[in-house]
Amino acid sequence: MSTATEPAQAGAGIGRAAPFFAGIWLFFLVPPLTEAWADRDELRGALGIAATLVFASVYLSLWLGTGDGRRMRGRPGLPRALAHLGVLTALGVAMVALIGTSGAASSPFIAVNAVMVLPVRRAAPVVAALVVADMVLFQVTDSRSPTELVFAVLAASVAVLGVRTIVSRNHQLLQVQEENARLAVDHERSRFARDLHDILGHSLTVITVKAELAGRLLQSDSSVATDRARAEVADLERLSRDALADVRRAVTGYRDVTLPAELTRARMVLEAAGIDAVLPGSVDDVPTEARELFAWTVREGVTNVVRHSRARTCEVRLSATGAEVRDDGSGDGSTSDGPGSGLLGLRERAGAIGATVVTQRLSPGFSLQVVLG
Repeated sequence: MSTATEPAQAGAGIGRAAPFFAGIWLFFLVPPLTEAWADRDELRGALGIAATLVFASVYLSLWLGTGDGRRMRGRPGLPRALAHLGVLTALGVAMVALIGTSGAASSPFIAVNAVMVLPVRRAAPVVAALVVADMVLFQVTDSRSPTELVFAVLAASVAVLGVRTIVSRNHQLLQVQEENARLAVDHERSRFARDLHDILGHSLTVITVKAELAGRLLQSDSSVATDRARAEVADLERLSRDALADVRRAVTGYRDVTLPAELTRARMVLEAAGIDAVLPGSVDDVPTEARELFAWTVREGVTNVVRHSRARTCEVRLSATGAEVRDDGSGDGSTSDGPGSGLLGLRERAGAIGATVVTQRLSPGFSLQVVLG
């Protein structure tokens, strides 16, 4: 499966290979270097060799800075770009002066780096000037036709424009990926904060109220108050264990099967579908062992309401003995009981804890109910 990272990975590979491909073209500096080497015993030849080697080094220095697309953020600033081209041009002129027309082999390299470091509107005049300079040079020296060199200048300029575009797009893709990663982290933080609020907000409030009530009851000498306090303490233990279990599921990413999270999801789904939602304010009465089943019941029921019922209102009812999702629609709120259907899966989950799934047509509407045995 392709992902958003693949274009950037491909661009990064091209960026890393750019110095290698740029270095291959240094082969075209072999003729002027060979000609200078032939006169190495003379000052002109020695300086020609030095000028050619320094020219090659300055040319490669730009490409070595492309890296993987992260190190080369767009183009260098205009002063630095002009300084780079100025050095290359000066070395190219020195090569022509010391070696002769063979030194004009430097012009395609100057054109390439001009396209790489300058905006197109500024690089185009530089390339044009190099073409004119080569034509004038060969005309003045009465040398061979400059056609091949002019073609090399133009072809190399167009080719490197494509390379520069790829490197630039690679950098943009890397920036987009970094931003997407940051947004994903922010979204997950918001989701986790929302889930914790939904899971713990009401439970902790109820626990606090029951703890205060149990404390007041324990101060009474009445046996009735003592029995009531014991019941409240038992509820405190159950509620705290349920809240802890819900938090653990949220932390481990299994928030899809927690009852508080499913109620929150149901509200959002129904509102998005334009259906009025009537949902319970708490899940405190639901037995611990039935919470996961009731969560699946809410999910299956609400999903079917949105898909099939054409309802205006959907109500979720929770109690210590059952869960029900009912609507006032004119469609069929159920799905077929064929293999793989949601209701079949719900019946299997209900049967595992001795519960029963009951579906019923209303007038109007439909009811999906899970009743504990």
